[in-house]
Amino acid sequence: MNIITAIRDEMLVPIHPAGWPFIGLFAAVTLAIGFFVDAFFLIGVPATLWCVYFFRNPERITPVSPDLIIAPADGRVIATGVEEAPTELALPAGKWRCICIFMNVFDVHVNRSPFAGTIGHQIYVKGKFVNASLDKAHHENERMVQRLDTGDKRAPHIGIVQIAGLVARRILCDVHVDDQLNTGQLFGIIRFGSRVDVWVPEKVAPLVLVGQKTIAGETVLADLSGKRSEP
Repeated sequence: MNIITAIRDEMLVPIHPAGWPFIGLFAAVTLAIGFFVDAFFLIGVPATLWCVYFFRNPERITPVSPDLIIAPADGRVIATGVEEAPTELALPAGKWRCICIFMNVFDVHVNRSPFAGTIGHQIYVKGKFVNASLDKAHHENERMVQRLDTGDKRAPHIGIVQIAGLVARRILCDVHVDDQLNTGQLFGIIRFGSRVDVWVPEKVAPLVLVGQKTIAGETVLADLSGKRSEP
């Protein structure tokens, strides 16, 4: 019975509300065209199932600790370097560490808060739709920029940037300035391939490596206590 329950829970994953219009559209087109052209079902059915899969919103178990910065997205780490933060983040001047997570079209695209705090700044920046894995993407691509004010002296501000990609054309953010977030709390979704950057103080050592896979709400990006210093 435990095996059956595990399989059921794995298959019956909740769907993010933003996905239902697309799932309905895919299904309707499949039925409408397939009614006249049977062969279209060979394309429409897999496409509809992929749409369901794309908008899945699985439950996540977030580590309970005031020291941990958690991954905001499922995907692959493509950078952990130090550089000047974009001015639109409204972060204090100086060098910041940017941990970049790239999501392909098969990753879960629901985004979760990397740390607890209050949204102190938010701005939507119009831009290009180049490949989100490129270095220039966080300067040129369309993006939702947010500054999380944590009240923690070790990292009083954390930048969170949802970046549209080559295929992505819509960033959805469900929180606003003055909203309070808990670590791991869902705050948005990016449709069809994208990237999320987390900006932390330069001195914060990353616990992930370039190329490593992350799980939103679960993978530890950094430990502010310094107890874990190696990825």
